[in-house]
Amino acid sequence: MATDKLVAMRIFRRVAELGSFTRAADDLDITAATVSKHIAFLEQDIDTRLINRTTRRMNLTDAGLAFLKRTQALLDELEDAELEARGFQAEPRGTIRINVPMSFGLTHITEAIDSFLVRYPEINIDLQLSDRMVDLVEHGVDIAIRVRSALSDSSLLARPLRKSRNVVCASPQYLKRGPEIQSPADLARHNCLVFNLHDRPRIWELGEEEVVVDGSLRTDSSLAIRQSLLRGLGVGLLPRFLVQQDIENDSLTPLLQGFPPKGYTVFALFPPGRKQPMKVRMLLDHIDQHLGDKPYWE
Repeated sequence: MATDKLVAMRIFRRVAELGSFTRAADDLDITAATVSKHIAFLEQDIDTRLINRTTRRMNLTDAGLAFLKRTQALLDELEDAELEARGFQAEPRGTIRINVPMSFGLTHITEAIDSFLVRYPEINIDLQLSDRMVDLVEHGVDIAIRVRSALSDSSLLARPLRKSRNVVCASPQYLKRGPEIQSPADLARHNCLVFNLHDRPRIWELGEEEVVVDGSLRTDSSLAIRQSLLRGLGVGLLPRFLVQQDIENDSLTPLLQGFPPKGYTVFALFPPGRKQPMKVRMLLDHIDQHLGDKPYWE
């Protein structure tokens, strides 16, 4: 395979993953004209349009998306082959793109990433903090961390990392102002703050019961709900990994402990049809070690 074609494939990969010729040029420290030249060369070489471009936006064609999957796998395999040929004496290098929920990422993943980067200075991390699931292939994501009761997309490769639980909680000052909460039905008389990215945001499954809740705040950020709970706004259903420290220092009070919410699994997800590059496997092992045998939030 000609060197020019490999270079063009690397450039195409960055254009596709960043969604922009200009951003890819900045990322690769080359000119936008050079990026365009290599994409044109690649499309001419394989006689297929890979990217539809207008003055305002670009998107991959169906052929481009299929080619991207193959390109990512080929370039990752080539990088691993080079590292193996050196007898693993060289430092792993390159960029790892990881997509993590905002709350879990800020509270438990960024510290692991920092220590990983100190240990492997030739690695760069592109950390995307988002509670919304993205297309791993189209966005060039190597690892996505998701907290789910089950996975809806069976095509993704998944590795369970740890278990997680939700907890109903409120601040002591809020609880002093309202009626007692002895059973799930009592929540109907309270201001329940709703995380609207749940499958059924207003239905809380507590033990064997389901209760419909309502309140003055709905948001796609569990971090925002935590802050509002600490300020005494209402009652929330939040992951224990987010509020365990608040519970331990008595800033929040756990409620309805006889009606435990269903458990969740923290999954690491990978693009389908791709072997994880060595640097990706190393990062995942590092995160796994950082979380501990028993999650520290438990």
